[in-house]
Amino acid sequence: MEKRIDFIYSEESEPHRIRTKEILKQHPQIRKLIGKNPLTFLAILGLVGFQVVMAWLVADQSWWIVVGAAYLLGAFADHALFVMIHECAHKLIFKNPVANRLAGIFANMPQIFPSSVSFERYHIKHHSFQGIHELDADLPNRWEAKLINNYFIGKMIWLLFYPFFQVFRIPRLKEIKPFDGWIALNWAVQIAFAVTITLLFGTKAIVFLLLSFFFSVGLHPLGARWIQEHYLTHGTQETYSYYGVLNTVAFNVGYHNEHHDFPSVPWNKLPQIRSSANSYYDSLVYHTSWTKLFFRFLFDKEISLFSRIVRKNRGKVPLTDQSTPDTVMVASNK
Repeated sequence: MEKRIDFIYSEESEPHRIRTKEILKQHPQIRKLIGKNPLTFLAILGLVGFQVVMAWLVADQSWWIVVGAAYLLGAFADHALFVMIHECAHKLIFKNPVANRLAGIFANMPQIFPSSVSFERYHIKHHSFQGIHELDADLPNRWEAKLINNYFIGKMIWLLFYPFFQVFRIPRLKEIKPFDGWIALNWAVQIAFAVTITLLFGTKAIVFLLLSFFFSVGLHPLGARWIQEHYLTHGTQETYSYYGVLNTVAFNVGYHNEHHDFPSVPWNKLPQIRSSANSYYDSLVYHTSWTKLFFRFLFDKEISLFSRIVRKNRGKVPLTDQSTPDTVMVASNK
């Protein structure tokens, strides 16, 4: 098999805005799903509380219990918190943008590493400029893709240290402001939280939280979500959904095509998009197992970090776009 040495380039625009327009025309009832879900904040409170209690419970346990608890429990809680931060980034909890950002900072606390505000900034650009290498932080760096490529060991290292590889992408995204007062606040809150946990519960508690964070995004079946969303596992379809049992503990984050098509719809209503417009979504390739995809990614040499669609045409979308095409289309049709 010939090793891929570059991304796949497309002259076509990203597929989501076109599909959003078509679905709204065929299924206008979907516009009723657009809105906020303030009850999501209760989930944030519960998940943050769960991680703090877990840190306290493992503080005096043996190291194998600390590691096991992080892999089997903490990783799922932290992954769910990532979804909550994602909801905050899209302002899907409260009407007030500041309230959403503060909720995201609060949800970020057990993850130790400050990422909520930065995620919001880069993720919205991922929606607005999907596949544009200088604006889409979800795309690997070229040196990153060349280094890891399709090697089993490389992929394991990449998953294990995935957060660090994401940090290395920031210098590439020169048009996006990397630091401001909000990011400083995010850092201050994280430092204060980490120091408090360490002083109250000790070293094993903070290690539990750190391991939970790395397992939730990396060398764990949950890490397959990063592959599921946009890596080319079936031809040149560039976005995939996951319809499996783990959506129940991941707040429907697997409904990724639905989310990209309708980013103004909160997590609890994403399945209704698929059921309402099933002719669009069931005709697309989708995944049913993150665990299966996790092992396929590691062992299948046909999948590498170059297995991504890249486009050079940014279109007419302004840099300040807030990625709410569904809301804009609904408003223009009233």
